[in-house]
Amino acid sequence: MLEVQNLKVSYGRIEALKTVSLNVGEGEFVGAIGSNGAGKTSLLMAISGAVGASGGRVSFDGEDITHLPQHLRVSRGIAIVPEGRQVLGPLSVIENLELGAYCRRRQPRAAIARDLDMVLELFPILRQRAQQLAATLSGGEQQMLAIGRALMSRPKLLLLDEPSFGLAPKIFAEILATLRRLHADGLACLMVEQDAHVTLETTSRSYVFRTGQIIMAGSSSQLRERGLVLVEESYLGAGELVQ
Repeated sequence: MLEVQNLKVSYGRIEALKTVSLNVGEGEFVGAIGSNGAGKTSLLMAISGAVGASGGRVSFDGEDITHLPQHLRVSRGIAIVPEGRQVLGPLSVIENLELGAYCRRRQPRAAIARDLDMVLELFPILRQRAQQLAATLSGGEQQMLAIGRALMSRPKLLLLDEPSFGLAPKIFAEILATLRRLHADGLACLMVEQDAHVTLETTSRSYVFRTGQIIMAGSSSQLRERGLVLVEESYLGAGELVQ
């Protein structure tokens, strides 16, 4: 479904990504782990179109989308849950969710209403907070809202940038359970996380990033078998490619 080939992202003279190649198949749950500054967020921003690539290629469903504007990538089926949630604080929960379906504004309202109801079933607390301003929600509730907003675009691929950021472990466990449920229903996910334990337990395959490059790759079970210590050392050390 997603094919990234030799992707480069630069901010001025700083290279955030250096010829990164990876893929996500239809219905897969793939992880990307690494320390702060490893290039994980830049990867998702480039895939979603929020930042431009300085080299390489991004393909989705067989189409070259490397230079496609971000809003058209949403229409193609790519949605991102950004780091820090970035909900629209002055708007209500319902208004945030409805904006998530903006790319579908020409579709029948009944279809959008069904998806809205689906999101509110996934996250019952959002139904209770429907008319509450997003800025007044707790961190966990805002994360649920950010995921729900992304789902309203009817994505084929969900990009998740540090979904555990700032959340209590119990709250994140609830959100992770919902993500696993969505994946079981066929949604493909690419999750960026610093927590190697969570990523390797949740995903089928993972990539380990360090200073803008992939230094380890393989099935998550392989990486677990080789030991989390090896993975964690690769954040700072030389790293080894697993295939």
